[in-house]
Amino acid sequence: MPGASGRVLVVDDNKVIRQLIRVNLELEGLEVVTAADGAECLDVVHQVRPDLVTLDVVMPRLDGLRTAARLRADPRTNHLPLAIISACTQYEVETGLDVGVDAFLSKPFEPAELVRLVKQLIQGRAGRGGVGGGRGGGGGGSGDDDDDGLADGVAGGVSIG
Repeated sequence: MPGASGRVLVVDDNKVIRQLIRVNLELEGLEVVTAADGAECLDVVHQVRPDLVTLDVVMPRLDGLRTAARLRADPRTNHLPLAIISACTQYEVETGLDVGVDAFLSKPFEPAELVRLVKQLIQGRAGRGGVGGGRGGGGGGSGDDDDDGLADGVAGGVSIG
């Protein structure tokens, strides 16, 4: 629904993918800032102060999984919801969950799934003041602090851990 609020930092080395994500999120009223790789993400995240970071896995300089681990290790960013938007292997999904990634969206993705996932993660952060969010359709927070604050499972290429 238009009129949503929030700022998303989109990190992907493919300019076309960055623009596709940007356009779809901006149409929903979200503010989007982009970075071309993990190193650039770490350079700008403190100025941008996003409500959510999306990461590709395979990028030059610093890949998405190492970027996620560094964001989780920094007390200034360890609360940020992190979503991997990439064609992930099972190993990459497991590694992502281990470092604290909140959700995965497989490429190629449907724009509506991207928007739904981003809104769910941002709403979950607003509802709890931290990582996680509502169960199922994005309702209230679960109150726990492990990685299952959102619905578990895979549906339409979306996996939320």
